[in-house]
Amino acid sequence: MSDGELISELYAGCFRRLVVQLYAVTGDLSEAQEAVQEAFTRALATPRRIAGLENPEAWLRRVAVNVARSRHRRRRLFDTLLRRIGPPPAVADRSPEHLALLAALRGLPEGQRQALALHYLVDLPVDEVAVTLGVSPGTVKSRLSRGRQALAALLTDSDTTEPSIGRIDVRS
Repeated sequence: MSDGELISELYAGCFRRLVVQLYAVTGDLSEAQEAVQEAFTRALATPRRIAGLENPEAWLRRVAVNVARSRHRRRRLFDTLLRRIGPPPAVADRSPEHLALLAALRGLPEGQRQALALHYLVDLPVDEVAVTLGVSPGTVKSRLSRGRQALAALLTDSDTTEPSIGRIDVRS
């Protein structure tokens, strides 16, 4: 039996059972599913190790419980830190212009959207955007140029040549 077949058979045979068990441990179905999925992901990374185990389901259960416990600890720590720093800042501008800009950004290809957001909304220089996205500065410049053009087209009313959102000029 190949490694892939072993993991597939194991998945078919015990995924649901493990999710039910982890649901009892975590009290959250989504958390249980994610923990079991993570356990299977780790099994896929070392299929020969799984093949050598007497009870692979027990190993998967232990891994899933450990994943759930780790996530719970991190979440508790994060919640503690959030309580220390106080309430979150006010939600971003909800004006019609701002909402139109966000809707138009969602209509762009991912690379253009990321470059525009990091450069214009986060105020990162082109070189830092390139490092953040793992692409060359030339690629960032290209995405910014194409993104500005596409964004301008999305924000322009069909009967005028000016952007419909007033003060925000995306063509610069």
